[in-house]
Amino acid sequence: MATTVILSHDHRILTSGFNCGKFLLDTYIKTQASQDVKRKLSACFVSVDHVSGLIQGYYTLSNNSIPLGLIPENYRRKLPHSYNSIPATLLGRLAIDIRFRGLCLGKMLLIDALSRSYEISKSVGSFAVVVDPLDDEAERFYTKFGFILLPDSHKMFLPMKTVGKLFDEK
Repeated sequence: MATTVILSHDHRILTSGFNCGKFLLDTYIKTQASQDVKRKLSACFVSVDHVSGLIQGYYTLSNNSIPLGLIPENYRRKLPHSYNSIPATLLGRLAIDIRFRGLCLGKMLLIDALSRSYEISKSVGSFAVVVDPLDDEAERFYTKFGFILLPDSHKMFLPMKTVGKLFDEK
């Protein structure tokens, strides 16, 4: 599994060469990620190649919520109707540098993000992990791992109960 660490000032020089081929994701890691971490707006986790020292990929996590009305009925009926929105964890960005494609890093970073999200959900309420795919390619990636499209929204979610089944020992 990819070893990830929280983005720190030490990584600043490494972010400048990051290139995943998606302008928004490249710009974020180069110009905004460290400020978001500093301001506690999100946590940014990076995977650094031990040989070259380059950032292989990154993802961000932050608190979020899902409006109750967007949650599919088969999940919503099990939730308290007195809530306007349900707490969730946002996997805001996930990107792999093009130099490290083909190594299953996207899958490994997703598993790392889900594991962290699940551990956090044990002490802070979180019904699901939410993503907002940047494009059709990202939507296909998340669909492959069981994320469900939220009706009337481009966002997708994976219930924390499902995530827990990946990590809880039988």
